[in-house]
Amino acid sequence: MPLPGRLTPARTGLVGAALAAAVTAGTLTAAPAAPAAPAASAVRAVLAATAVTAATDRAHHPATDHGHHRTQAVLEAAVRAGAPGATAHAWDGRGPWGGAAGVGDLVGRTPRGEHDRFRAASITKTFVATVLLQLEAEGRLDLDDKVGRWLPGVVEGSGHDGDRISVRRLLNHTSGIHDFSEDPHFERRVATPEFFAHRHRTWTPRSLVAIAMRHEPDFAPGTGWGYSNTNYVVAGMIIEKVTGRPYGEEIRRRVIDPLHLGATSVPGTDPTLPRPSSRAYSKLSDSSAGPTYDVTEFNPSLAGASGEVISSAADLNRFYTALLRGALLPDEQLAAMKKTVPATGEEAAGNRYGLGLMRLELPCGTVLWGHGGRIHGSLSMAVTTPDGGHALTYNFNGDWIRGKNKILDAEFCPTT
Repeated sequence: MPLPGRLTPARTGLVGAALAAAVTAGTLTAAPAAPAAPAASAVRAVLAATAVTAATDRAHHPATDHGHHRTQAVLEAAVRAGAPGATAHAWDGRGPWGGAAGVGDLVGRTPRGEHDRFRAASITKTFVATVLLQLEAEGRLDLDDKVGRWLPGVVEGSGHDGDRISVRRLLNHTSGIHDFSEDPHFERRVATPEFFAHRHRTWTPRSLVAIAMRHEPDFAPGTGWGYSNTNYVVAGMIIEKVTGRPYGEEIRRRVIDPLHLGATSVPGTDPTLPRPSSRAYSKLSDSSAGPTYDVTEFNPSLAGASGEVISSAADLNRFYTALLRGALLPDEQLAAMKKTVPATGEEAAGNRYGLGLMRLELPCGTVLWGHGGRIHGSLSMAVTTPDGGHALTYNFNGDWIRGKNKILDAEFCPTT
């Protein structure tokens, strides 16, 4: 299913691990009518290491390039090939760098901003998994608890059985639960021009799970791998059951506030994008051709805990750096998060999947950890090296960009 409908880690290669620029933008078409806190010392260390000074936070300039000119060049090439605009932020031992290319508004032709906030889509899954692992560290649940223990009767129907599916299998996509976003009726409402008649609709977590329950499981629990957004909607429901608070509130208290992620939010049913931000564009089809629609505003409950977070490139770099450096999870839980299984199928692109965290290996041999995200008008990737020493996040404000992704190679692979 094309991206507005399916919230992938990057449908063309683990949601973002397979981007590039071989498309034509087309003409813009109007729309039809109290938790345990992370170790303070670890958090302080990450905040200090990733602090962005006023000088380096200014607009991209060769004097502050820090050697990221190859990455900037790929962003500009993607725009020349048809992407509306792109934004990126990197951090390594040389300091922070921000870059942008193209436009943030196809009508006003305003430039894309390097500090833009955007819909992070499936990158949300890493936030959700982090909260669940924190709860395990506190002894409030176990990864091997069955879904039925926490949500009796919710994952049932058409052969699904929540009493046979563990929390761990939700997080690493080995549950076999069908993906609600692949339901033809749901897809028609959110991934075609019918989207405009439904974009302000509120989808409750139970309603999304109920859509999945109309279909047979993709496979028996533990016998395969299949990327399913339903897994993380259920995970969000478990967080609320355990804590008594919505999953978004737990993300704010446990991750956003401690790390001072000022551009990051879990919007709930708010259809707007906070400023600064760009307009977001989609083809609302499975084709990179045809009309281009402005899809900036919509109710993100259609994704819920599988893809609701809004953030910025700099914030996501700080998040993944903190996570990989152990500022958010004890060693045992971080090791569990990084225990991967083979990820197969269209979304896999030959990579491996842990608990809300992907392991990618580039052609040059560099290993990265992170996640991608694709949702209406937004295509992103956020990664860091295993030691958290070099991070990159990028975003396109067009969701149809396809092809082999060269951005990670440009940033992380040495020139030959």
